[in-house]
Amino acid sequence: MSDEITPVGGEVAAAPAGALRGPDVVEVRAGLWGIHGTGDTSGFGGLVRQVAMPGSSARPYGGYFDEVVDVLLEVLEETEPGLAAKAVTGVVVDRDELTVEVAREHLVAVCRALRDDQDLRFELSLGVSGVHYPESTGRELRAVYHLTSVTHSRRVRLEVAAPDADPNIPSTVAIYPTNDWHERETWDFFGIVFDGHPALARIQMPDDWPGHPQRKDYPLGGIPVEYKGATIPSPDTRRSYS
Repeated sequence: MSDEITPVGGEVAAAPAGALRGPDVVEVRAGLWGIHGTGDTSGFGGLVRQVAMPGSSARPYGGYFDEVVDVLLEVLEETEPGLAAKAVTGVVVDRDELTVEVAREHLVAVCRALRDDQDLRFELSLGVSGVHYPESTGRELRAVYHLTSVTHSRRVRLEVAAPDADPNIPSTVAIYPTNDWHERETWDFFGIVFDGHPALARIQMPDDWPGHPQRKDYPLGGIPVEYKGATIPSPDTRRSYS
């Protein structure tokens, strides 16, 4: 496979780094309900299956997706030679949606290119979402950005990965001010540290709350919850079953 891509305009743009990647296995589940040991009474206790996200896509992507990727790569390359291949690590087209996988150290440059270039004009960010895949070694945490071009009526999603051991991703508030509270919420619930955020603090949980409740390794039961002075029993103590 060639390392070059011929975009719509006929000029050569840098390709996303590396060959096409297969499905991203984020979890391996045992049993019908993920139960280990003798608790699974479904009869499917020996079932083992993988949970996988779509792998990278081959060209043509279809619709306006090729144009968006081509222009983005071209703008990044004009900004700094070699930046396109370093910044864009993959492209995924799934269910008629375009996702561009971005190296975290180049996230701000990619967002600036998507916002400012006249042929892209993704001037609106609809927020930041966090995801936690504990079994995806080295890429356990993901930040997902949902961008919209009001000018061209287009959408693109950015995905940035970080390891549990180093959960730092640059803040995009300087590019999209509306991401301020979204990054705070993602920090609050997933523990992703957005470097450069003007005031990264919890937004829903109390300031002294231990841990990040939407991580998949966060305990489900056994922790009493205090909310505005009222104590709510933990889920495993609210009701007894015969």
